[in-house]
Amino acid sequence: MKATETWPANPADYSSSGDDIGAVGIFGTEGEKIKAKAGDNGVTGDADSAKQGELQRQLSGRHLNFIAIGGTIGTGFFLGTGTALVKAGPAGCLISYIFVGTILWSVMVCLGEMATYIPTAGAFSSYATRFVDASLGFAVGWLYWFGWAVTYALSLVAAGLIIQYWNEDINIGIIIAVFWVVFTLVNYLPVGLYGEFEMWLSSLKVITIVGFIIFAICIAGGVGQEGVLGFTYWHDPGAFNEYLVSGGIGKFVGFWAVMIQASVAYQGAELVGVGAGEARDPRKTVPQAIRVTYWGIMGLFVVTMLLITMVVPSDDTSLLNDSSNASASPLVIAAHRAGVKVLPDIINAVLLTAVLSAANSNVYSGSRVLVALAEEGQAPAIFKKTNRFGIPIYSVAGTAAFGLLGFLNLSSDGGKVFNWLLNITGVAGLTTWASTCLSHLYFMRALKAQGIARSELPYVSRFQPYTAIYGLAMNILITLTQGFTVFIDWDVSNFFAAYISLILFVVLWAGHKIWYRQPRVDPARADLVRGRYNLSEERSAADGGV
Repeated sequence: MKATETWPANPADYSSSGDDIGAVGIFGTEGEKIKAKAGDNGVTGDADSAKQGELQRQLSGRHLNFIAIGGTIGTGFFLGTGTALVKAGPAGCLISYIFVGTILWSVMVCLGEMATYIPTAGAFSSYATRFVDASLGFAVGWLYWFGWAVTYALSLVAAGLIIQYWNEDINIGIIIAVFWVVFTLVNYLPVGLYGEFEMWLSSLKVITIVGFIIFAICIAGGVGQEGVLGFTYWHDPGAFNEYLVSGGIGKFVGFWAVMIQASVAYQGAELVGVGAGEARDPRKTVPQAIRVTYWGIMGLFVVTMLLITMVVPSDDTSLLNDSSNASASPLVIAAHRAGVKVLPDIINAVLLTAVLSAANSNVYSGSRVLVALAEEGQAPAIFKKTNRFGIPIYSVAGTAAFGLLGFLNLSSDGGKVFNWLLNITGVAGLTTWASTCLSHLYFMRALKAQGIARSELPYVSRFQPYTAIYGLAMNILITLTQGFTVFIDWDVSNFFAAYISLILFVVLWAGHKIWYRQPRVDPARADLVRGRYNLSEERSAADGGV
C-alpha cells in the first residue's frame, strides 16, 4: 500500500472573526472551507473539500540527500571556486565558506523542525503563508520558482558549452533541445524512479570530489612535480588578497565578496524541504536527510576548498580564465601544475554530469514549489493536478517550459536578457533562506499560542530561537549587500542587474499586500493541522508501504 499525502486548499485570509475561514487566494475562491477550533492541544481542523490530486510518498532519505546534492553541486562549485580564490586569497576564501556554512546550518535546523511536523511540498512558501503573512509566501514562492525555472535554462546552456570543449562545431541549440526533452520526460517518471535516477547522477559528482580530495592530499604531500607544497601558497602570494580597493579594507571586501559567492554556491541544500511532501516516513527520513545533507555538503565544500588553496596559488593566471568548460576549473589547474595531463577530459565529463544533475533537480524543485503555491490559492488550481503516478503534470510542464529560455543565449541581444534573468536566481535563494528562519520564529509563536510544547515536535534543534534570529539577520544582510561592488565602481546598468531580483521581490510582496490587504497571521489561528503526517500514515509506511 502506498502512503500518500493529500493537499486540500489552505485559507489565505486568516481573519480573526468568525469560525469559518475562506480559502481565498490570488486566483480566486476555491470553494473549499476549513473549520478551525481551539482544542486542548491547539487548533484542530477538517476539510470538506474534494481531493485535487495526490503526491505519493516514495522518496527515501538517500533520495532526498541526492536531490539536494544534485541541486547544490554544479558548475558554480567546480568553476566558481577559482574566482573566489582570486578575490579573497586562501585564508579569506576558506573562512568565507565556513562562515556561510554556519548560516546554512541555521536555515536547515529551522527547516527541519517545520518540515518534520508539517511535511509539505514546496515547504518555504507554504510555511511563510501559513505562519507569517500570505503576501510573504506569495513573493517568496514565485521568486523561488522563477529562480529554479530560469536555472533550468542555464543548466541546458552550460551543458552545450561543456560539450563544445570536445567539438566546437556542435550547435548548442541542438544540445539544448535534446537535453530539454530528456530531462523534462525524466520528471514525468514516478517519483521513486526519479529519485533513483538523480541519486546515481549526483553520486558521480560526489565520487569525483572525493577523488580530487585524495589527489590533492597526495599533491600537497609532494607527489607532483612541484614537490612538497603544504601551506606554501598561504605565505606566498599570501593568505588574504586585496579586492577592488587596497589595504585592510580591500582584504575585507575580498572576504565579503566571496561570502556572497559562497551563499549562492550553497543554495540547493534546502531542497530537502521541497521533497518532504513526497518523503517516505518523513518524521524519520527528513531529520536524517537534513543532517546528512548539511554535513555532507559542508564537508565536501570546506575540505575541497582547503585543498584547492594548498595546491593552487591565488595569483595563478589560469584562474582568470572565463571559459565555461574544464579548463577554468581549479581541479584541472592543480593537475596541470602537478604534471598530470589526462585530468581535463575527466573533469569536463564530470562537469557535464554536474549540470545535467542540476537540470534534473531544477525541474523537480520548481514544479513542487508551484504545487505549493497552487495549494495556498496563490497559483491556478490546475497546477495541483496529478496523474495516477502522483506527478503534478502541469506544474512540471510549466516549469520545464522556462528551459526554452536557453535559446535566448544563441543571439547576442538575447544573451543580455538571459543574463539579467539569471541575476534573479541568487537572491531568490537568499530570500527563501531568510523567510525560512522568519517562518520558524512565527511557527514557534503559533505553537506557544496554541498550547503545543516544542518537545512534541518530531525533531527539535538546539539554541532556538537564537539560531533562527542569526540566520534571518545574516541572510537579510547578505541580500542587501550582494551587489555592493557597484557602489565601489558605480554603474547604473550593473546596479539594476545586481538588484533586479530584490526589486522584483518587493514588487511581488507589495502588489499582493495592496491588492488583498490581508493582515499577518494570528498565531492563535495559524494552521498547524493541514498536511501533518499522522500516525496512520506512519504505520502504513512502517508496515512496508512504499
